[in-house]
Amino acid sequence: MNHWIIAPVVLPALIAPIIAFIMRHDVVLARVASVASTIALFAISVALTIMAASGETQVYFLGNWAAPFGIVLVLDRLSAMMLLLTSILALIVVTHSIATGWDAKGRHFHALFQFQLMGICGAFLTGDAFNLFVFFEVLLIASYGLMIHSGGKQRLQAGLQYVVMNLAGSTLFLFALGSLYAATGTLNIADIAQVVQSGEGDEAIIRVAAILLLVVFGIKAALVPMHFWLPATYSNAPAPIAALFAIMTKVGAYAIIRIHTIAFAPGNPETGNLIGDWLFPASLLTIAVGAIGVLGARRLMPLLSYSVIGSMGTLLLAVSVFEQYAMTTALYYLLHSTLSAAALYLVADLVISRRGTDALTVRTATAQNGLFAALFFAAAIAMTGMPPLSGFLGKLFVMDALSGPGVIGWAWSAILIGSLMTIVGFVRAGSQIFWKSTSIAPDEDTAATDMPRVSALQAAPAMVAVALLMALAAFAGPVTNYLEATSAQLFDSSDYINQVLARATEEAK
Repeated sequence: MNHWIIAPVVLPALIAPIIAFIMRHDVVLARVASVASTIALFAISVALTIMAASGETQVYFLGNWAAPFGIVLVLDRLSAMMLLLTSILALIVVTHSIATGWDAKGRHFHALFQFQLMGICGAFLTGDAFNLFVFFEVLLIASYGLMIHSGGKQRLQAGLQYVVMNLAGSTLFLFALGSLYAATGTLNIADIAQVVQSGEGDEAIIRVAAILLLVVFGIKAALVPMHFWLPATYSNAPAPIAALFAIMTKVGAYAIIRIHTIAFAPGNPETGNLIGDWLFPASLLTIAVGAIGVLGARRLMPLLSYSVIGSMGTLLLAVSVFEQYAMTTALYYLLHSTLSAAALYLVADLVISRRGTDALTVRTATAQNGLFAALFFAAAIAMTGMPPLSGFLGKLFVMDALSGPGVIGWAWSAILIGSLMTIVGFVRAGSQIFWKSTSIAPDEDTAATDMPRVSALQAAPAMVAVALLMALAAFAGPVTNYLEATSAQLFDSSDYINQVLARATEEAK
């Protein structure tokens, strides 16, 4: 076994309690430990991605117990890609948090940050449905602590709504797991797939479990009608935490992709195309809700939060057809939407901290208004899907994948109209915050020259996020080649199943 596979889970799990119990009173030590751990996670993720690029599915058996009786972690192209994306985002966010001083507004920021990374990495690596639930709970606890970091009445209220909604989702998750175990006798994803494909399980219960899991993962992915927790949560969370949460909705999308292409593979006799039939219209509604929310927003943070909802609708719309090319486009859009959302939240933090409000009203121009306008303009272009950045290519790829009969009319209309509404919303926001502000004469007490200027270190994370969006567009060819191989590996689940269960088969002989 390759022990590096478990490192992305173990590393933050070990660092977090050390920071919490030993370094919580010394912010400098906590910063050093957190940054060092995040850099190490990035290096490990790069190594694992290179290993996974060979196309071999690698399995780590915890306690040396064979699946399906023991817990397994599985490394393939998809999980490696998500680990790398998480580590890049984490490095950007922790740098921004330290540079802007957000981490110093509470004692446990870095400990919670590491626990959050543990839960995210574990969710991407686990090959067991119950342990996916466990890592979801780790995410819930850590994200709640980060959500209310630095306090405030509105933040606590939004955090309570977030927790209640996710606890309801956790309850449904347990019901789904109970139903699935009753029908198949296992919770190992590969073993479930084998039972479902053989037709040995109870078809009715399996279908119920599949729909319940879709609802649970839909809550995590902010899929309509389970989306309403996201605007309040992301809008009231500290901006760097909202940037980290850009990967949180992708955990829900990842779970839908992983479970419903392996355990409930499209076309199998038990569930057929049940998931896609429900996911497609829900994704259309998600795009519509996101676009309307962006158009109607009167504050910057809710505007960005609704744009995240709209982007999740586009992503899941491509996923819903469960075809190899469509999945390739969905994965490209997943990379793009995560980075673009993070970039927008980081830029918003720099702007709001200097304007004193996120209201979309005309106020005195801030110092370095041109720099903020350029960063916001670039990130907004990416999010709305305008050329030449990765958002344009992502939406173009998705529309190409959804050009078949029966879906083209609904899909293209939703994407194009939703994009137009989102563009209008961002243009209005940008003009109010940046363009019109330049024509307002600053008051004597609030002269633009007296406002705090952003340092190079504070601006660097947002710039890096925008640069990554440019790189994603510039190197779209090599990236899509990797994603095509990833999609092919997803839809040829035999290797995943065989690698996970091979050891148990050998021992049975």
